[in-house]
Amino acid sequence: MNAVIDFLNLIFWNYVLIYGLLAVGVYFTLRLGFLQFRHFPELFRCVIGSGETDKSGITPLQALTVSLASRVGTGNIAGVAVAIYLGGPGAVFWMWMVALVGMATAYSESALAQLYKVHGEGGMYRGGPAYYISRGLGLPWLGAIFAVALIIAFGLVFNSVQSNSIAEAVNGAFGVPKWAVGLATAGLTAAIIFGGIPQIARVAEIVVPFMAGIYLLAAIIVIVMNLAAVPGALWQIVGGAFGLTEATGGLVGSIAAAAMNGIKRGLFSNEAGMGSAPNIAAVATPDPHHPSSQGFVQALGVFIDTILVCSATAVMIILSGVMEPGSGVTGTVLTQNALVHHFGAAGGVFVAVAIFFFAFTSIIGNYAYAENAFSYLGFGSKTGLTVLRVAAVLMVVWGAIQSVATVFNLADASMGLMATINLIAIVALSGTVAKLTRDYLAQRKAGKMPTFHLSQHADIGRGVDPEIWR
Repeated sequence: MNAVIDFLNLIFWNYVLIYGLLAVGVYFTLRLGFLQFRHFPELFRCVIGSGETDKSGITPLQALTVSLASRVGTGNIAGVAVAIYLGGPGAVFWMWMVALVGMATAYSESALAQLYKVHGEGGMYRGGPAYYISRGLGLPWLGAIFAVALIIAFGLVFNSVQSNSIAEAVNGAFGVPKWAVGLATAGLTAAIIFGGIPQIARVAEIVVPFMAGIYLLAAIIVIVMNLAAVPGALWQIVGGAFGLTEATGGLVGSIAAAAMNGIKRGLFSNEAGMGSAPNIAAVATPDPHHPSSQGFVQALGVFIDTILVCSATAVMIILSGVMEPGSGVTGTVLTQNALVHHFGAAGGVFVAVAIFFFAFTSIIGNYAYAENAFSYLGFGSKTGLTVLRVAAVLMVVWGAIQSVATVFNLADASMGLMATINLIAIVALSGTVAKLTRDYLAQRKAGKMPTFHLSQHADIGRGVDPEIWR
């Protein structure tokens, strides 16, 4: 069984997805006319001041913060360090490039999630890739496969991995037994997820801006403390990307090493094209009332995750000068060493606290995605969701005290499958994305507040709920 899972991961992550995610990002960037660059202010306009909601959904800001809760995880701390160790500072440049094209992918999948959303049990909006695969492409069986893969990866296994990261960090920094950390984390998780997506959204809206803000502030302080070294650090990033600087770690100096590690980190971190964030994008009440507006919101999520948060980690590591090629010191330990260099012993504690917040918010964000997928499979009743919530909490406890390597491989394979399905689906529906985008931008250009009325778009009416978009 392990051999089969390892083979699937090799195919998915070394071939299909690395090139597939990148190619689809470039495709949508070109097809939508460099939308994420030409209309960059729109990303903020669709979030700032958008407090509109109704009893069926959450606000655009809440949808953004829940998606960031999931996107911004321990990979932003440990994964960036691994990329720099293996690919050198030049990996950061390629991480930026993949995020910039990935913003177009994130826009597209979330606009589709909005368009094909439905009212689920209890009246709440439900949607995501499973829904647009079923309703937009007419393939409900493929939507079911996607939903199962998402529940395995995001609803269960990844939460045990995040819990394991929390237990390791708290145990290492404060000596608290892992089982106690697991129970405490599970208790906090239960208190939030048993309130459903509205409760998760209310918590994320407060916690995510706070945790990201403090982390970015630490990076700004490091930059100010090392102002004279900043131009050199930027040259390491840009020059290293093209093999113009000295080799500084691992296979470094090689353009291929910098590109491959930066691209992998960028893709894994921002999740653009994976089919995860659209599950919460669909639950939002868009403001303006148009599917494209939520696309812009989730494109901003990619920008914040990679261009800001991942870059913060990179800057703190590069400016510290603590990375030693071939030393084996990488991941969380490398980031911790960098922060200790800048802030003394407090830096180590800061990383442990950051890991807790990043990992914990990922747990509740991941659960929110799984709830929508569970509803798609017909288990959206109170009893059905209670089963999912109990399972998610138990996985948090289990993950804190167990080695999660084998199940993590299974989750990787599940995520590889769901991402592959999602990429095929959004490319197949790219004509619909293009029509939505033209409609939105034409209204903006005419000085109108964009609104979407299904009656005016008979060519994309199949599978769209006429009551939601009347």
